[in-house]
Amino acid sequence: MSDPIRVDVLIIGAGFAGLGMGIRLARRGRESFMIIEQAGDVGGTWRDNRYPGVASDVPAHLYSFSFRPNPQWQRVFAEGAEIHQYLRGCVEQEGLEPHLLLNCALHQARWNDAEARWLVSTTRGEFSAANLVVATGRLTEPKLPPIRGLGEFGGRHWHSAQWNPKVSLVGKRVGLVGSGASAVQILPRLAQEAGEVVVFQRSAPYVLPRGDRRYTRDELSRFATDPDAITVLRDELFAEAERGIGARRWHHPDTDLLRQRALHHLATQVPDPRLRRELTPDYEIGCKRILFSDDYYAALQFGHVRLEPTALTEVRDGAVVAAGGRDYAVEVLIFATGFDTTRPAVSRNIFGRNGLPLAERWSDGMIAHATTTVDRFPNMYILDGPNAALGHNSAIYVIEAQIDYVLGALDHLAATAHRVLEVTAEAVQSTARHIDELARETVWTQGGCSSWYRDARTGRLTLLWPDSATAFRQSNATFDVAAYRSSTG
Repeated sequence: MSDPIRVDVLIIGAGFAGLGMGIRLARRGRESFMIIEQAGDVGGTWRDNRYPGVASDVPAHLYSFSFRPNPQWQRVFAEGAEIHQYLRGCVEQEGLEPHLLLNCALHQARWNDAEARWLVSTTRGEFSAANLVVATGRLTEPKLPPIRGLGEFGGRHWHSAQWNPKVSLVGKRVGLVGSGASAVQILPRLAQEAGEVVVFQRSAPYVLPRGDRRYTRDELSRFATDPDAITVLRDELFAEAERGIGARRWHHPDTDLLRQRALHHLATQVPDPRLRRELTPDYEIGCKRILFSDDYYAALQFGHVRLEPTALTEVRDGAVVAAGGRDYAVEVLIFATGFDTTRPAVSRNIFGRNGLPLAERWSDGMIAHATTTVDRFPNMYILDGPNAALGHNSAIYVIEAQIDYVLGALDHLAATAHRVLEVTAEAVQSTARHIDELARETVWTQGGCSSWYRDARTGRLTLLWPDSATAFRQSNATFDVAAYRSSTG
């Protein structure tokens, strides 16, 4: 076998986080690095999710790198294909191709004490890396609910992240399972094709008006000729989003006003009292992800669309059966049921000191200091992982703060004789206690719902940062060596 490829930094994953890390490293020109990606293209969730209507629910000029503004966004909220193309453009224009290895799946990454390096085996060879950056994201492993008899379903079925474009839905009887972010985007397009649609709703979401539109020719011209115009718009969008944190932290009247806004949208869109009652959530706003749509409620009122206000539970005698007891004859089932987010599969393939699996370290839930580092996993940094999501603002802002943290750690190593940085267990636990305290009186823990933000086994808020985006950067963007043990290896 050939010798491992030696790099200063190995990045796992080529979505927003991995590519952002790569861009910043490439611009520095100090460290050798590679990005490995198991798929045949970059883009992460925007490569995988190709369902009809897929789009960001954060405005495009905020849902993009601050260091790579895009004057060509066509809409206030970019569609998935446009975001994917933006990320492809990042690779080409930032010269990342020589640093990128596609169709390269991780077998295992194992810390080697003797060499003070990560030894990584993949489907395309082996690497020896001084530093490991895990950028595999959270929305990568489709989740299917436990449906009794699903194997006996006589029609076609698939998850929204594994869309089957070869199956025509024109005139078909379709069951759409779920009423979260993907379902809200899918239904209006699906209803234009299918002959009949039944939406299986386990719990009603809060929906706010989206207000999407195309940018005018004058606006696009101004973005193209005046970079400051994009900066000003981005700052305005960020400030507007930040104002939403008060409602999520259960501050009054912020929460009350946001709830009233959502319920007013429901009341004006859905005149039928029975349907409106079935679409009214029974938990506090913000406890689950708030959705944005201008046409979901309208689509539910088409004559050939029916809301089933209980979950799909069973396939029996050729029909699909809801928890409420009603059965439906459908030809296609589409599962818009989200992802396994709190127990990432990649954690089973990463081994720290003394062969400790990351999955075992996280057996009580994901945890990291500054949302980025884990004790007993030296020189390893996790982007877009524990407590690195926001319920009110842009994930890209969070990713950029984490990248700054990693660059600070690399700068420290370069400025000293040290080769190894390992965060202390005390620092990790201190971060966990701080997050638990921040989360204690928020809608995410007290709002009366179950959500993908929380670990199902422990109830801890392990996905979400329970404070403002500004506070995230203040807490987690600047590397602090005091939380680490340093050594020469």
